Amino acid sequence: MYLYTIRGLAWSRFEKSFPQSARLAVRYILSEQVERNSIMNIRKSTLQDLPQILNLYKIAREFMKNNGNPNQWEDRYPEVSTVENDIKTGISYVCVENGGIVGTFVFFTGEDPTYRVIENGEWHSDREPYGVIHRVASNGVTKGVTRAAFSYGLERSGYVRIDTHEDNKPMQGALKKFGFRECGVIHLERGAERIAFDCRKEWL
Repeated sequence: MYLYTIRGLAWSRFEKSFPQSARLAVRYILSEQVERNSIMNIRKSTLQDLPQILNLYKIAREFMKNNGNPNQWEDRYPEVSTVENDIKTGISYVCVENGGIVGTFVFFTGEDPTYRVIENGEWHSDREPYGVIHRVASNGVTKGVTRAAFSYGLERSGYVRIDTHEDNKPMQGALKKFGFRECGVIHLERGAERIAFDCRKEWL
């Protein structure tokens, strides 16, 4: 289980006071609005979590539609079978705060076939295996889910690749704010274009 603790203080105030090696451990803090002494745990998902995970994805789809990004995730994406497979293969994770599931994401170390070819740019590292993060979603209320997911992946792999839709401005902003760099364009298996980003632990 991966544990993040906030002491009611904004990361921006104290970032420079931490040695570089310690920064990533608390990197997920997003704002001064995070509740004092709140704790976020990250653990692998179980099939018992499936209904809550599906609800998080429903919330994410609605958020995208209402914020200029109606096409990234189709009405039923991700399919129930996809999420079940993520759980059974051990690559699905949930973020838990105050006893409740507040976010979810997929993380694995290896190779993503859709990242083999990149256009209009290049990856910043040929390092393999690399970490991959997909399908990040939150309850729309809790702060810090995306940063927690990014930090978790970098702690375990040192180098992470991720992609998002060109209309997903909130995710692009979160990626750049965290320290990810835009690389180019990749194509999903069904041909859709996505903007590719990557991040190396030493950049932070």
